[in-house]
Amino acid sequence: MGDLLLVRHGETEWSRSGRHTSRTDLPLTRSGEEQAKSLAPLLSGRTFALALTSPLRRAVRTAELAGVTGAVPDPDLREWDYGGYEGVTTADIHRTRPDWYLWTDGAPPGPDGHPGESPAEVGARADRVLTRVAAALPDGDVILVAHGHFLRVVTARRLGLAPADGRLFQLATGTVSRLSTEHGWPVVAEWNLRA
Repeated sequence: MGDLLLVRHGETEWSRSGRHTSRTDLPLTRSGEEQAKSLAPLLSGRTFALALTSPLRRAVRTAELAGVTGAVPDPDLREWDYGGYEGVTTADIHRTRPDWYLWTDGAPPGPDGHPGESPAEVGARADRVLTRVAAALPDGDVILVAHGHFLRVVTARRLGLAPADGRLFQLATGTVSRLSTEHGWPVVAEWNLRA
């Protein structure tokens, strides 16, 4: 049985400034590219039974720079749709909604193409991804290159927790995390690794 490796893409201008970024297709910053390159030693020597990436260029580029070959873009790996909060910081949101919390409230609808998502909707996408992961794990390791909030939901669901419990797993840009098993049960084996 293989392990599930989670790679959060490198830094972007918006991740650096704390702006919610889902469908806005931003490139990596120079620092983000260096973060991605630095992941290669952590991944070298591994072969993957399945390699998936978000279709957004910050994730695709991170996979390339980290040396992940043959990664297939999968739309289910896109980030939580922040809807009307796309490009907005939590501090700005709290000026009008002081009690707003993404993990319980989700994101409100925004302009066309940005419907927003609830924790349950993101959890359903994560569950679809984990179904594909489960089919490949008997053949070896699986790697997902995607986004912070989405990978936190994947982690929660892999561990048998509710989607909103992704709040418990802070995930930094340009890192590798590894979910494994112990006595047949999913566990966090390594988290937020950097070279």
